[in-house]
Amino acid sequence: MKRKVAVVTDSTANIPDNLLEQYNIQAIPLTVNWAGESLLDSVDIKTDEFYNRLQNAKEMPTTSQPSVGQFMEFFTAVQETAETVVGIFISEPLSGTLDSARSAASEMPDLAIEIVDSRTTAAALELLVLAAARMAEEGQDYQEIAAAVRDMVPKMRLLFVVDTLEFLHRGGRIGGAQRLIGSVLSIKPILHLDDGRIESLASVRTQKKAIARLLQMVGEDTSWNPNVHYGIMDAQSPQMADTVMEKIQQHGATAEMLRSTISPVIGTHTGPGCVGVAYYDASA
Repeated sequence: MKRKVAVVTDSTANIPDNLLEQYNIQAIPLTVNWAGESLLDSVDIKTDEFYNRLQNAKEMPTTSQPSVGQFMEFFTAVQETAETVVGIFISEPLSGTLDSARSAASEMPDLAIEIVDSRTTAAALELLVLAAARMAEEGQDYQEIAAAVRDMVPKMRLLFVVDTLEFLHRGGRIGGAQRLIGSVLSIKPILHLDDGRIESLASVRTQKKAIARLLQMVGEDTSWNPNVHYGIMDAQSPQMADTVMEKIQQHGATAEMLRSTISPVIGTHTGPGCVGVAYYDASA
C-alpha cells in the first residue's frame, strides 16, 4: 500500500541516516567533481573522507546538480511508494538543483508533486524537511504541507562562521560577502542566508570571538524562546559546534535540537572549519 505523501530532498540537507529511515525521507545526491571523478554527495564520498582528502588536495573539487534525467529516475522510484510528493530543495540562487527538479516534474504529468524552494541549505534545509515529514505523518496532504513549508521559509535563519572566504569565492557563492575579499586575512566572517543568497553580517578577528558574536546574534533574534527549533552544523569543527550547542542549551529548553555535519557538496564551498546555526520560531 502506498503512502499518502512522500517528503524528499537533496543531499545538501545531510540528514542523518537514522532520521531518513525514521521518517522515510529520500534524498537525491548532488555531485562532487574531483580529479576526473564524479562522486555522489554522501554516497560515493562521505563527510570524513571528503574533509581529510581536502586538506592535502592539490586540485580543488567543484560541484554540480542532479540532471533532469536523474531527477526523473528519482521521482519515478518515489512514485512507486507514494501517492503524492513534496520536494524541498536547496536554494535556487545557490544551485541549479531546483531547476532540474522542476524540469523533470514537467516531463511527468502523472506525478502529483509540490516543489518548494527552501531558500537555504544544510541544517536549515534539514529542519524544513523534518517539519514536512512530521506533517505527513500527521496525515496532512501534500499541498497543505507545501504551503506550510513555504510559510516557514521566511522564518528560517542560517548563520555561520567560515574559517576563510577562499572556498566561497572560488565557487562563486560569495554573494554580498564579496566586499570582504582583500580584507585582513585573519578575519572570521559571520555570514547568513538572506533570501537564498549568502550575505555578510559581521567580521571578527578570531574564531572564538566570531562564535561568541554569532551566539549573541541568535540570542538577540530569539530571546531564547523555548519554541525555537535549532540545527547545529559543522565542517570538521565538531568541538566548536558542540560548544555552540551547549551554550544554546544553557539558556533553557528548546523545541528541537539537531546536530549534523556539512555535506561534501556544501563543504566544497564553505571549506573546513565552518560552524553554523539554523533556527526558526515555531510559535511565530
